[in-house]
Amino acid sequence: MTRSALFAPFHLIEGDRAAGLVIVADHARRDLPDEYGDLGLPASEFDRHIAYDIGVERVVRDLAALTGAPAVYATFSRLLIDPNRGEDDPTLIRQLYDGAVVPANYPMPVEERQRRLDGYYRPYHDAVGSLVASVAAAAGRAPFLLSVHSFTPVMQGFVRPWHAGVLWDTDDRAARPLIDMLAADPTLAIGDNEPYDGALKGDTMYRHAIVNGFPHALIEIRQDLVADDAGCREWAERLAPIIDAINRRPDIHRVKRYGSRTGPVPDRTEDGGSR
Repeated sequence: MTRSALFAPFHLIEGDRAAGLVIVADHARRDLPDEYGDLGLPASEFDRHIAYDIGVERVVRDLAALTGAPAVYATFSRLLIDPNRGEDDPTLIRQLYDGAVVPANYPMPVEERQRRLDGYYRPYHDAVGSLVASVAAAAGRAPFLLSVHSFTPVMQGFVRPWHAGVLWDTDDRAARPLIDMLAADPTLAIGDNEPYDGALKGDTMYRHAIVNGFPHALIEIRQDLVADDAGCREWAERLAPIIDAINRRPDIHRVKRYGSRTGPVPDRTEDGGSR
């Protein structure tokens, strides 16, 4: 965990916006602004999955370099506020997470909740929305959004058997070929909406892809496989040609609204693209 008196809530990696691909990562880092100290937690908690997605920052950096795509990721720990939740989600600011009580998150005054939204959560989403819109404008078509996460090998006593999983809601234009191409490797166990369900109202893919009708997929990589630089590089090299192939599909860059299993979806578009 690192600190800085001037805390930027997101980091942008420049790339070829005209290629129509955007890479995002909501839980890439575990940093906290100085004013929050350690949220009342021992330092060891920030080495766990509750604080960030282990390995994701390096995977995203490598994947952006290999594909030439721009990327943006959040720099603050999900324990401060979780950017992959809707603003009204009860797990937006966790008070208890996988056995760890977060003292600085309880009680949570309305004013403090608003301060975290305004100072960290919303600037990150503004950056994602701005990048998505600029890529759509540069490409002249609907962008393909890829979200990168990692998951703990064991959760609540359950040993998760997947090497990676692909999450999606109702639009499988990118998710299905991503699953199929990864699963073509007989050494890999690939989850389809595992270890989580991709239908989550208000999350990053909902907010920036689903409501806009943009193709998207979220990949979860098991954390023990990206625990060091070699593992991160291996997964980036595995994913890069697959993502490039999906991005080149002639039917992928179209605005098409599939709705959501979570309920009615607002009708808005961050950038017009081709309807």
